[in-house]
Amino acid sequence: MLEEFGRAGFLLLFALAFPLAPILISVLLGALKIRPKHPNPVKSSTYECGVETVGDAWGQFNVRYYIIALLFVLFSVEAVFLYPWAVAFRQLGLFALIEAVLFVFILFVGYVYAWRRQALEWL
Repeated sequence: MLEEFGRAGFLLLFALAFPLAPILISVLLGALKIRPKHPNPVKSSTYECGVETVGDAWGQFNVRYYIIALLFVLFSVEAVFLYPWAVAFRQLGLFALIEAVLFVFILFVGYVYAWRRQALEWL
């Protein structure tokens, strides 16, 4: 049992080290004055896909884009939850099948609701 936790601790160590190492190296190089630092207005300006920005950042967006994004997240999470169930289907039995059918049914009801409210229609 300790061996399993040791492996998890080792993976946790790497999961923390990989993002922190570049940040710490950058801070260290900045403190030692090795990293170049030449701020100017061009570096500080907003850059969006090679096009100069026009106007302010408080633009209005259609709420349908957010609804489509939420539906995408919803069905992606559904796939994430159903994949382990499908892998272990033979060991889980009838109760797990009923749970999965209920889960998909609830998502289907939400999909039908979004369809009836015409949230999936593009203008």
